[in-house]
Amino acid sequence: MNNEEITRITLHKSALGGMQANRPKNLQRALEYQAEDEGAEAESLATEVDFQRALRSSHSTDQLVELWRKQLTQWDYAEGPAWSHTEPRTEERRSAVFELLGLQDETRELLNSLVPVPRATGTVVISDDFTPWYTPQSQQGRSWYWPAYRRLLAEDKGWPETAIAALDTASDRVVERLANPTDEAAYQSKGLVVGYVQSGKTANFTGVIAKAVDAGYRLVIVLGGTLNLLRAQTQRRLDMEFVGRENILRGAAEYESDYADDPAWSKGRFLAHKGLPSTLGAFDIVRMTTRDNDYKSLLQGIVALEFEKQEPVLPLYHPQNLHRSSARLMVVKKNKSVLTKLVKDLNKIKTPLSEIPVLIIDDESDEASVNTANPNKPDAERTAINQKISELLRMLPRAQYVGYTATPFANVFVDPSDTEDIFPKDFIVSLPRPDGYMGVQDFHDLDSVIPYEERTFANSNEKAHVRDVVLVDDEDDTALQKAMDMFVLTAAMKLYREENGLGDRYFQHHTMLIHESVRTAAHRELLGRVTRLWWDSGYTGASGHQRLRKLFETDLLPVSQVRAHDHAVPASYDNLVRYIGAAATRIGGDDQPIIVVNGDKDIETGEADFDKRSIWKILIGGQKLARGFTVEGLTVTYYRRRTNNASTLMQMGRWFGFRKGYQDLVRLYLGREETVGTKEIDLYEAFEAICRDEETFRRELQQYAELVDGRPQVTPAQVPPLVSQHLSWLKPTSPNKMFNAQLVNKRSPGQWEEPTAYPNSAPALRHNTGLWLPVLESLSSTPTTFEYTYADSSHRFNALTGALSAGSFLSLVRSLKWGSEAQFAPHLTYLTEICVSSQPGVDDWVILAPQHSSGNKKVSIGTSSRAFSWFARERRRGPVFGAIRDPKHTATAFRIAGTLPSSGDEATEQYVAERRGVVVLYPIIEPLNRDEAMSSGRIDPSKLVMAFSFVAPASARGNDDRVVVFTTIDSSADAIITRDQT
Repeated sequence: MNNEEITRITLHKSALGGMQANRPKNLQRALEYQAEDEGAEAESLATEVDFQRALRSSHSTDQLVELWRKQLTQWDYAEGPAWSHTEPRTEERRSAVFELLGLQDETRELLNSLVPVPRATGTVVISDDFTPWYTPQSQQGRSWYWPAYRRLLAEDKGWPETAIAALDTASDRVVERLANPTDEAAYQSKGLVVGYVQSGKTANFTGVIAKAVDAGYRLVIVLGGTLNLLRAQTQRRLDMEFVGRENILRGAAEYESDYADDPAWSKGRFLAHKGLPSTLGAFDIVRMTTRDNDYKSLLQGIVALEFEKQEPVLPLYHPQNLHRSSARLMVVKKNKSVLTKLVKDLNKIKTPLSEIPVLIIDDESDEASVNTANPNKPDAERTAINQKISELLRMLPRAQYVGYTATPFANVFVDPSDTEDIFPKDFIVSLPRPDGYMGVQDFHDLDSVIPYEERTFANSNEKAHVRDVVLVDDEDDTALQKAMDMFVLTAAMKLYREENGLGDRYFQHHTMLIHESVRTAAHRELLGRVTRLWWDSGYTGASGHQRLRKLFETDLLPVSQVRAHDHAVPASYDNLVRYIGAAATRIGGDDQPIIVVNGDKDIETGEADFDKRSIWKILIGGQKLARGFTVEGLTVTYYRRRTNNASTLMQMGRWFGFRKGYQDLVRLYLGREETVGTKEIDLYEAFEAICRDEETFRRELQQYAELVDGRPQVTPAQVPPLVSQHLSWLKPTSPNKMFNAQLVNKRSPGQWEEPTAYPNSAPALRHNTGLWLPVLESLSSTPTTFEYTYADSSHRFNALTGALSAGSFLSLVRSLKWGSEAQFAPHLTYLTEICVSSQPGVDDWVILAPQHSSGNKKVSIGTSSRAFSWFARERRRGPVFGAIRDPKHTATAFRIAGTLPSSGDEATEQYVAERRGVVVLYPIIEPLNRDEAMSSGRIDPSKLVMAFSFVAPASARGNDDRVVVFTTIDSSADAIITRDQT
């Protein structure tokens, strides 16, 4: 970098730094002001013309661009700034920034090309009303731990500015909904933060803790899971990124630290404050727990929990005391005896508990924390952990409770009328899916319109990453051997990439996880099998290389060629072979290629401590590795565990997470056909169902988060009815009942709605078919070919077409019979509203009856002479079907209803109108009647399910813009959904 570049960067850095309170100001004037005393060279560079010249020759990673990226991102993400009323992360916000900076059009274009407007999905919040108190003005001069954490993420961990800005915004959404710690009136806020499995929830609650202690919270209790392993991992993370070296040492020598044997400590990776914070005008953090020690009774040392008061006559929460007092942090395992000690000690301290602002963070809050005692028993006692958490909340009136989980259903099913429980009465925050994250969607082809036989490694996530485990018998190790071979191959690929562009910073760990059972006896047998396989694999001999070459050429190479992005890929096995021996040595060179993590000291081998050393090993485990704990470097997973609980299954998805530098190498070997009880299940189908349940929940939250007239449409107490279940045997969690709300109207303009609770009885089916048969008979005699194309996919199908007036369609659906009236009732309320309303409403409905292009799935109904295509679908629970739609039909329906723009298909465009909806018909024949339909080509109306989906016009928003309407019911009344219905 030459002197001119250095001077330019210095000028721009000073100019941007001088824009106080994050307010953009005229750049030209700011540059001139900074150059006044710097000489002629600086003055020549203090112009927008020079800025343009520099940007024209800049790359996105140049220092000047990075400087502007950081500042523009902060302005892009700012929530409700005084200088603009525009929405964050929009073109309008960026334009407002440029206006205040006084930039010319060319400068704007150059900056936008180098620093595009971030399009990341924002944080979704379902919240009750709250009193704003957490503002930049209220924190003026008091922030210490949040800026330190932010600095560590940017400088030491290399987080991009957009990720830091997103974390800043998301953590604000939580902290602002806590009670003001300096308020005289005590208020206890309870909330839930929903993230993705292995997606950075710890970073969010670290940010929340940092901001909360800066604001005045002085006791932070982190409930760090039910296992020592997870508690210790959480303690270390907080010590490293939040507490800092000086608070850990507190005057002791470096070698006396409990992290003296931790490589990250000696390498200076722990946060440093450059002095004890209390000597630098801030306040200290006093740790009540350490990495190796959970909370213990303090006995005579109880004074460690005492909070100092500068003004004894004033309460602790008074600002004159609060901001001069040290904060206490404890990371506590969810264990009855540990929590009992904590409760006992808190009752002994002299500081009145009613004066202490407390923040309780509950990691994995759906595990152990929820009260699972049967509420139908009047004398039922709370379950142990829930009772202790309730006791803490009762004795600490200024305690705020925030639960964190990736599987929220158990939490939102809690009875909201139980004031001592942990129902998130104040807020539910849904975190966005982070960039670079591999989740369920990355292993499934959800709603793909590509026929299965046409799917490839390039266009199918399943083909790229998932391998079936098909066993001849219990002693068949063929699939396990192939998974281990893939583990060695991917290890060699990482070594190859280290030498070809990535360096060694990406691949400190390389692991394979084998998860077949939670039973330690099974782990003992499995250890013997895997050990034998490893030593018999011959990875440095001819037989081993023969297997690896074939696997490389048929699997690893073709996947990486289309999915490696810019990462190095060897052209042939011969280019990789020299790394195979080194990879096998890294894994098994110490004669311990396998680590068992299950608590059984007789068979546990090695130590799964990713903080102390580089680990390239095969891990065998069960529950200890199935929730919360991060398996670093996980690349190959061999999974055959059985469960019928969605929350448990989702948490066992350790293969989710960030895989920077090796996404294309990730493989999941999945035992798909398994037995749960007496039922044969497909684990891959189960994970897909979970994904649909989870995404439906998030989508519903996002839709209902928009305020109407400044008021929330949905409160947390009304969320449980939004929880869906796609598989009958895979329950969302283990809820007892849903007490709190009844959905009476669900407005869905421009959305695909799919009633699924059709009747079972022959008379009801005959009745419904009789209503729809005239509509079918009125359809066009020949099908129309519809096609909607966007990106790289094309949705094409044939359908018979027709039309119904708004009144005719409403009359028909009002007359239908249902297996569960309650399921369709909210839709009927909405349809009634828009079909009889002049504005906004619907004029008519296009009827589409998709027809198969080939095959013999066509029947005549009753005495009808016409034949129509039928669809094979099955009921999932009671009267309820699973998904009915075919994904390739949706885009055309959305276009006609006004949700999507035109893709140029003339057949579709002739049906588009502003006040027009779409009805898609799916005549269903269930398994019992399919042989009859196939052989005779005719079906009795009593054996046909006339299913349909509808998309209302995008303009049909209802009268008051509310998406949903609820009535609430008391928890003493009958539950809306009973245990055997959920």
